[in-house]
Amino acid sequence: MTTKLSPEKLAELEQRAKDVRRNIVAMVTAAKSGHPGGSLSATDILVTLYFAVMKVDPKTPLDPDRDRFVLSKGHAAPVLYATLAEKGFIPHDELLTLRQIDSRLQGHPDMKGIPGVDMSTGSLGQGLSAANGMALAAKVDGRDYRVYALLGDGELEEGQIWEAAMFAAHYKLDNVTAFVDFNGLQIDGPISEVMSPLPIPEKWRAFGWEVIEVDGHDHAALFAAIQAAKAVKGKPTMIVASTVKGKGVCSMENAVDWHGKAPTKEECAQFLSEMDD
Repeated sequence: MTTKLSPEKLAELEQRAKDVRRNIVAMVTAAKSGHPGGSLSATDILVTLYFAVMKVDPKTPLDPDRDRFVLSKGHAAPVLYATLAEKGFIPHDELLTLRQIDSRLQGHPDMKGIPGVDMSTGSLGQGLSAANGMALAAKVDGRDYRVYALLGDGELEEGQIWEAAMFAAHYKLDNVTAFVDFNGLQIDGPISEVMSPLPIPEKWRAFGWEVIEVDGHDHAALFAAIQAAKAVKGKPTMIVASTVKGKGVCSMENAVDWHGKAPTKEECAQFLSEMDD
């Protein structure tokens, strides 16, 4: 099992992450609503998964042996849509229909209408339970696909997350790898002030999970962490990824106001120009 990416692959991931971030800014601007901050912080995680790790093919989106991904923090749908477009599941020009009437691209992912979406999500706290169900089904059916889930750090305040944490450890779901997008901010402010879930790594270890801490914007480190998770037997793995809310747009970085606010057209032009530099 390889644990390192070639310089060429790393360069590809960097470029794809940049393209995904540009599309996030553009689509949220066009929609005049949405959640750019947490979409931008999670970009490098999704790009690493979809372009260096996961066994998925846009030509066969319902392949029973495909790897699964659950965006538990469903309000970060822009990063999932932009990544799916980059991967070829949906047309790039459809991204600008985000949150429009009759668009498939709702404010939260819809598994019935969008190829590549494995679970409809949006009500925080529920995604890990769905991922566990997929992983248990794989065990029962004798399939070797893996299930990945992305949680928000504010989402850890939901009680169902910890029920799901116990379930995954109890049933030894070593085919589950989850991520916490640890950017430290939620809609009402710092997670430490709203309802602190800290310390995050220690909590997951106490619930019986393997825990790996990593820079959530380092593709090489993310890839190595995911490969290490694959080698863990008998328990699930949580990758606690330290990230920056609004990563890639200076004015948005670490700014709670950009959790759920769309840029104006003028701001969008400025942000895209900055991202070209």
